[in-house]
Amino acid sequence: MITFNYETDFTLENESSLENWIQKIILKHDCEEGEINYIFCDDAYLHKLNVEFLQHDTLTDIISFDNSLGKLINGDIFISVERVEDNAKDFKVTFLEELQRVMIHGVLHYIGFTDKTEEDQKEMTKQENASLLMLI
Repeated sequence: MITFNYETDFTLENESSLENWIQKIILKHDCEEGEINYIFCDDAYLHKLNVEFLQHDTLTDIISFDNSLGKLINGDIFISVERVEDNAKDFKVTFLEELQRVMIHGVLHYIGFTDKTEEDQKEMTKQENASLLMLI
């Protein structure tokens, strides 16, 4: 079950189509959907989590807490709408494009992709791009 929660005024307009898309990505990687909670928030909310749980005193666009059990995908994905908006401008893409990339990024982590090394980052970007094409 995929749920969308809001700690800010922002809301998604197309929850059901995004839910279907995320489910397709999970199945494509031979995994099973468990409970995935998206929490959309602002910079201050996510910064507090970053400091408290990860000891990182920086702003970030996403923090994901992975509770997956093997191939059963579970977790909480916190997304700063403010950071996504700023990053979209920096990367010269639409807000929606950047939001969708960040949303699937968290799920790809749960599936097993990482972004610790340059090589891992390239693979993650490749997986994000392939996933975004499945949304069209």
